[in-house]
Amino acid sequence: MSPEAVSGLSRTGARVERLPLARYTTLGVGGESEVWFVSTQEQLAEAMEQPYRILGGGSNLVIADGGVPERVLRLSGPFAERDLEPDPQLSEGAEIVTGWVGGGVPLPGLVRALQKLGLSNLEGTVGIPGQVGGSVWMNAGTRFGEMFGGLHTIEIATPGGVKQVTPDDLNWGYRQSGIPRNHIVTRVRLKLRRSTPGEVQANMDAADQARKGQPKNKTPGCAFKNPTLPDGHKVSAGKLIDEAGLKGTRVGNAMIASEHANFIVNLGGATAADVHALLEVIRARVGVPMELEYELWPERPELTQAPVAEAR
Repeated sequence: MSPEAVSGLSRTGARVERLPLARYTTLGVGGESEVWFVSTQEQLAEAMEQPYRILGGGSNLVIADGGVPERVLRLSGPFAERDLEPDPQLSEGAEIVTGWVGGGVPLPGLVRALQKLGLSNLEGTVGIPGQVGGSVWMNAGTRFGEMFGGLHTIEIATPGGVKQVTPDDLNWGYRQSGIPRNHIVTRVRLKLRRSTPGEVQANMDAADQARKGQPKNKTPGCAFKNPTLPDGHKVSAGKLIDEAGLKGTRVGNAMIASEHANFIVNLGGATAADVHALLEVIRARVGVPMELEYELWPERPELTQAPVAEAR
């Protein structure tokens, strides 16, 4: 534990513990690391004084079996609260802007709350098991919608202090926000459209129906981004992996899902090493360069870069 931490508390009162990170990931793998639970900007600034990583809902992430050497930050307290009341100074007509929603707020619960209020723009993210901060950082979404479709203001903690930006300030796009890796999304204001609970639910049902073929086992989500072919057409990564005959391929207790080939699942007791090995198998067999959608902790450039694979 860091010298600053005394009896589990840092000098600013952040709770600090050494914990297995597997409990915080949707895949259920990851070794022990030093975890900081931060609930104020002061605590966050202290935690960021040394090398750190931010861990939200733990989806889209594979953490090594030995953990990571850096501090792992978890947003708690006010950073995990939400204010969905329309801001009268920023809202107009059918478009509303909410109060602040913390980066540590679970996205599934937020989407359900917006449905009950009849507020639209984020229902396309239904089923994504992350937290708001991480979902904004990677612009999580589906073909039915993405996080940047419902953002007004983003508050970001940087090594130099806290700043607020709008989507127009960022070079965001498919599965990326333009926010640097060492910056933390602490809060956002949402930009939403007044609708009805029934209409929003119908949109959620359509998005959810498209996900019915996804696996039920523990998984980080989609392994690879859908690649763009030389002719400019985007192709399904899952279709390419399936055509390579890899569905059901297993290493240890990790398996390429039989339901959808772009998912790797934990059958129970899988290790990060098992998952890494499956990623290597996919990249060696699929004859199209693909970019990994997972975050790997620590980084492994040989897996995250997208070299041209050998043709089958």
